[in-house]
Amino acid sequence: MKIEKLSPAFQNYLWGGTKLRDVYGKDCDFDKVAESWELSTHPAGESKIAEGEFDGLTLNEYIAKMGKSVLGSHCAAFENFPVLIKFIDAKEALSIQVHPSDEYALRVENEYGKTELWYVMDCEPGAYLYFGVNRELTKEEFRQRIENNTVLEVLNRVDVHPGDVFFIESGTIHAIGAGILICEIQQNSNCTYRVYDYDRRGQDGKPRELHIEKALDVSRLSPSNIADQQGEARKIPGGTRKPLASCKYFTTEKLEVSGEMTLTAGEESFLSVIVLTGTAEISGRENTVEAKAGDSIFIPAGTGQVTVTGECQMILTRV
Repeated sequence: MKIEKLSPAFQNYLWGGTKLRDVYGKDCDFDKVAESWELSTHPAGESKIAEGEFDGLTLNEYIAKMGKSVLGSHCAAFENFPVLIKFIDAKEALSIQVHPSDEYALRVENEYGKTELWYVMDCEPGAYLYFGVNRELTKEEFRQRIENNTVLEVLNRVDVHPGDVFFIESGTIHAIGAGILICEIQQNSNCTYRVYDYDRRGQDGKPRELHIEKALDVSRLSPSNIADQQGEARKIPGGTRKPLASCKYFTTEKLEVSGEMTLTAGEESFLSVIVLTGTAEISGRENTVEAKAGDSIFIPAGTGQVTVTGECQMILTRV
């Protein structure tokens, strides 16, 4: 099995900035590059194979050609590819929003719900986000606060710093604040209910749509567990591995590579490598891929031993 470099799909949401193009060299001519979907089979934005034999194929087309065995046996439990990984450049604050559970989303939207992990890559001084509510609320009070523009008063505001990790379960009210660059690992879903949006206008000049009734159905109106779920960094040959979070959809780790580190892509799951900083050569039995900060690498299940050589930080995701 060959290791594949991916190219992303882009989204030009109104709150986006230009760091993904200016700092990470993403090839996109949008005025605002809000998101790059680095590992995605979602119809709203599919990533593609970036070079080699399958250059230009979407990830879906590659999987169809190679067979689902490249995803690994753990993915067989899911009807669709279970993970979506993206970079988010929030020059301005995102809307206050919530994602439904699988049960609700499948019943109402014919799509899966959305649990997600945020890794803060960079942020401006004083940056913050919202994570859950700061006290118990009733649906009636929550509705009233949305209607009278006081909902921010009952949200849990959290200051952020580079390297922070937040695990946002479905049903948790949340919003990324202005001046934050994030790597997000999430369920393969684009199902979002917008609760509050600062009375912003869309490209058509009209207020952006809110989804208040659905948000009331799915929102958890008691304080969330905001404790850092990162584990301790463990020294291994060639650097360190630190657990970030794990759920039934994905398991993530942060790798710090200094020299040569060995990974294993077994039959159970593919490996996704997102390079945060530095450069590396990633080598398997059949090929070597050069990677730099901002690159996304797909390592098929069954590739076996993989050697990472260089000085870099990476996020490793598997199912």
